[in-house]
Amino acid sequence: MAELNEQEKNRRAKLEKYVELGLDPFGQAYDVKNTSVEVKKLGEGHTHEELEELNINVKVAGRIMFIRKMGKASFFLIQDRAGKIQIYIKKDNVGEDQYALFKMADIGDIVGIEGTVMVTMTGEITINCKEFTHLSKALRPLPEKFHGLTDVEERYRRRYLDLIMNEDAKRVAIERPKIIRAMQHYFDDRGFIEVETPVLQNVQGGATARPFVTHHNALDTDFYLRIATELHLKRLIVGGLERVYEIGRLFRNEGMDKTHNPEFTTVELYQAYGNLDSMMDICEGVIKDIASKVYNKNEFNNPFNPEGEKIDLSKPFRKVTMCEVIKEQTGVDFKNNNYTFEEAVKLANEHNVKVEPHFFTVGHIINAFFEAYGEETLIQPTFLCGHPIEISPLTKKDPNDPRFVQRFELFIGGKEFANAYTELNDPIDQRERFEEQIKEKEKGNDEASEMDVDFVEALEYGMPPCGGIGIGIDRLVIFLTESTSIRDVILFPQMKLR
Repeated sequence: MAELNEQEKNRRAKLEKYVELGLDPFGQAYDVKNTSVEVKKLGEGHTHEELEELNINVKVAGRIMFIRKMGKASFFLIQDRAGKIQIYIKKDNVGEDQYALFKMADIGDIVGIEGTVMVTMTGEITINCKEFTHLSKALRPLPEKFHGLTDVEERYRRRYLDLIMNEDAKRVAIERPKIIRAMQHYFDDRGFIEVETPVLQNVQGGATARPFVTHHNALDTDFYLRIATELHLKRLIVGGLERVYEIGRLFRNEGMDKTHNPEFTTVELYQAYGNLDSMMDICEGVIKDIASKVYNKNEFNNPFNPEGEKIDLSKPFRKVTMCEVIKEQTGVDFKNNNYTFEEAVKLANEHNVKVEPHFFTVGHIINAFFEAYGEETLIQPTFLCGHPIEISPLTKKDPNDPRFVQRFELFIGGKEFANAYTELNDPIDQRERFEEQIKEKEKGNDEASEMDVDFVEALEYGMPPCGGIGIGIDRLVIFLTESTSIRDVILFPQMKLR
């Protein structure tokens, strides 16, 4: 254990004093009646004299954030889940014993306050304390004043301190579940059923990503932490549930940056008898509905470029193909030129686009061109369509051009927010796609899917035409809360070991 500093020694020395007074230094339950915000509303619009006459009794609890001790009367500030409220405490009102107890308090201690609502000469709504209750001793001092943790890494490692000291961190933590709840209501109102599927899966599938591997002792079998919920949700479509969605954690053993965390949250939704168009309607509809219901606005800062143009949700989302974006940015027309692999490689080299020699095809090169030249240009909400078949193993082919599939990704601020398909329900085609993925894996693509025999068998019983979509909830929360990093919107992000 690290050596205690002087403040920590002083705080620990007070523990025995509480015991001598017959008090538990770490308290008991307390019957909280009001929040700080409720108290302020009760006092709004009243004069000091009016509040004295009204004699509004309140009972709050929270953490002491500031103390100004002044002999026989003092002011201090407490913080609860809703905000902060000032407390006025006077020896004549609470008695000598309770005032002495207050004098023992330190910033960071948790206390209960019962009293009446008043307003000070400066106009600040305050609680006139009638009863002071010590609830829990803080043995460590809070970070200096109200500046909180200045080391960003420490903010994420010690999120509890970040929430105490940083009002914006608490705001995001409170708004995130509101966003998710609004999303659930939107889907529920349209007849979708929320379900749960396994986190431990014995087949790597449903997405292109590196998995985490774990071992189940009782079965003596390795399992993957799921990289997607897709294949199980589609089984439910086969089973006749018709409209399903799941909000849950996914795990991908990949890099970390401002928009990527190895453990993240998505919603995946599947609609029998739907297609790409119905998924576009749902995707655009749910985002606009959340913005309206939770924030009552349709213009937001671009979280990935706060100084850039604002994102406008009021207009219809743009629709464009991957090949159109590439042509706009480079002049290379993959759509109308059926390039051979060698010709595509030559174009890639001319444009400094990296080609993986072991498993790349023309389709992979098209995607690499888009990632290099097109992705960051899609600032306003844009449905990117026309993906190559090689990078979309679970998607129906475009009937007009089998090189491409019926898929879109939603881009906002140059980042992907959603991925949707007209789902592949042909079991023969699906088996062939899995076999191609296996070949890719053998050539070195460790993100390729594996053969899921049970899923193919489920399709053989018949799956209706279906639309499906996955939306990244963490990125959506970054955008709507106008944060700057995925670590700001996940309470406990993965961090390097110290």
